[in-house]
Amino acid sequence: MKSKLLLTVFSIALGSVNGLAEDWPQFRGSARDSKSTETGLWNALSDAAPRLAWMADGLGKGYASVSIVGNRVYTSGNTQDGQAILCLDALSGDVLWSRTITDGAPEHGYQGSRTTPTIAGDRLYAVTSDGRILCLNTADGSDVWQREFSDWDGKMMSGWGFSESPLVDGDVVVCTPGGKKGMVVALNKLTGDQVWSCVLPAYGKEQGVNGKPLKDGAGYASIMVSHGGGVKQYVQLVGRGVIGIRASDGELLWRYKYVANATANIPTVVIDGDHIFCSTAYETGSGLIKLSADGADQVKMEEVYSLKFNELQNKHGGMVLVDGHIYCGHGNGSGLPTCVRLSDGEVRWGPERGEGRGEASVLYADGHVLFRFQDGVVSIIKADPDSYQVVSSFKPEYQEGKSWAYPAIADGKLYLREQGKLMCYQLK
Repeated sequence: MKSKLLLTVFSIALGSVNGLAEDWPQFRGSARDSKSTETGLWNALSDAAPRLAWMADGLGKGYASVSIVGNRVYTSGNTQDGQAILCLDALSGDVLWSRTITDGAPEHGYQGSRTTPTIAGDRLYAVTSDGRILCLNTADGSDVWQREFSDWDGKMMSGWGFSESPLVDGDVVVCTPGGKKGMVVALNKLTGDQVWSCVLPAYGKEQGVNGKPLKDGAGYASIMVSHGGGVKQYVQLVGRGVIGIRASDGELLWRYKYVANATANIPTVVIDGDHIFCSTAYETGSGLIKLSADGADQVKMEEVYSLKFNELQNKHGGMVLVDGHIYCGHGNGSGLPTCVRLSDGEVRWGPERGEGRGEASVLYADGHVLFRFQDGVVSIIKADPDSYQVVSSFKPEYQEGKSWAYPAIADGKLYLREQGKLMCYQLK
């Protein structure tokens, strides 16, 4: 009895030291908001890089991030044989299995995979660049089911390939074929059978705020869940703007087109209660909308404010909400660190030049926002709306091309995907 009590006390103490280690089971983390709840990560901040635990190779070309559950890491990459889903050992970086999911590597504009696998129990869900959603067994990568986006006349708004990371919500998996028979669909997560399909109206000729015609089709964002106005709904950024879809039956509830552009609508929206913040680049801008009840299971959408492209435009590095403030990279290709107050759109600081160059992907953890720039530089910035404070920066062990893959944190480790390599840094 005494030994069991001592073991329990030791386990609790170890847990407090480790700061509640957690998984990162999908794109942008457990809540899909690029936020980690782990603490004790930045206790030894300096200009030196944290210790590199391991670096894996042979993952294929890709801009996909990683998902981490337990002692396994999942990602996707374009190999010589085709686009593949890979599973790695989180302790060593060894590839445990690789499953080719296309006949030849689909090439759409930028070469490389995009989808970050979503892990739910013993199943993995992913979207191929050429338009297919599939479900695999996490144990060995064997097939469970797959569906072609052509079933819904699947279409991208532009030619860089499907990039979404699917959402698993209860009994369904939700994804965005972008077609006239189904812009967004909910499928039975066990069988792939359709539960509902959301069909958008034919909007015809519309222009975005930059004066260019808007396009039909899927964008490059991933779906978020909102309960705005008291109705559960799926919120997605597509070619025609941000849309809200009732989760129970797939009915389109509202659309916000201000942030839609004709080139590529990319950043995943930020959810804050009844409010939704969204942004795109290509001389477009940002907007905050509010949802309110409008009869039985209906929702009214209204714009709170909009920001012009020279005030705030996020291209594809994503945004993170911390204590009522949005932290992100601003600019069409520059990723300049910026902090904006959510409630009224006031720029609290920035845009700053930053330690790195090019687009910046962001992640919040332990009181700081991590910016990973296109040139590979990683900066740790204090999450303080009153001032811009870079507390540490480092250049990772390896860098090539454009470092666009989003960073991930799990169990005290920082994961940085760099095309065919994956670096794992020990933060604790």
